[in-house]
Amino acid sequence: MGEISPARLLDLLAHTVGPAPWYWKTFPESYSAVGQRFVWTHHGEQGPLSYVVSLGLEPEQDKPRLALNTYCRPFLVPPDRLGIWCPEGRSIRFVCFEPDQLKEFDLAEIAGWFKQSSERIYAATTPIADFEVPLALAAGTQNIDVPLPLRSVDELIVPTSYPSKSSDDPAFALYVFYLQAGLVEVLPQKWFTSSQYEVGKQWITRAARDPESHRIYGECFGVGSFLLAEDGCTLDSWIERST
Repeated sequence: MGEISPARLLDLLAHTVGPAPWYWKTFPESYSAVGQRFVWTHHGEQGPLSYVVSLGLEPEQDKPRLALNTYCRPFLVPPDRLGIWCPEGRSIRFVCFEPDQLKEFDLAEIAGWFKQSSERIYAATTPIADFEVPLALAAGTQNIDVPLPLRSVDELIVPTSYPSKSSDDPAFALYVFYLQAGLVEVLPQKWFTSSQYEVGKQWITRAARDPESHRIYGECFGVGSFLLAEDGCTLDSWIERST
């Protein structure tokens, strides 16, 4: 990989946000306007709250203000807002909250709720922004209408399944959102096809941009961690393979 250090990329990857609940420890910290820290809690793999990840103030973790179902990923929205993105049918959904406005709710309210619902996000407070982007966008850069509260985000890389017509077509894509500019760049992953990988069992869990080389790196569950070529669509090399 030349001057690009695999060890440095693996360290960056360890801190790259992945989907709930498996990667909940990578979720970003957020703070209230008066400096109180919000913390994430994973409610385990058994019982009516299995696989739920909730957000609450540090001294009041039993009084959640937000709950996330599987595949949700939070991200910070400067200066002090919290965004969430998740798959929603054939779209990618984005919501944005003011952490200080999030109201408390009882965990009993969501006991078993996610199991019976297709919803991925639960809050007693309406988000200040909520919009969707379809999964079937063509490769290249597209204009999108981004709500004002989310326009302070520069770049957000979203791995997602991608509609393929044959076993040799890309089955996954990276949507690179430039929310500040109202643009999304669709990068079909030409190397990730159903003829080469077990789509469903193997999938791209997370990806980000290396601040030094500006290349995209990421993780493919069940395969390993990877570095993409400069085009963002083809595989350059494996940083580390799964055993």
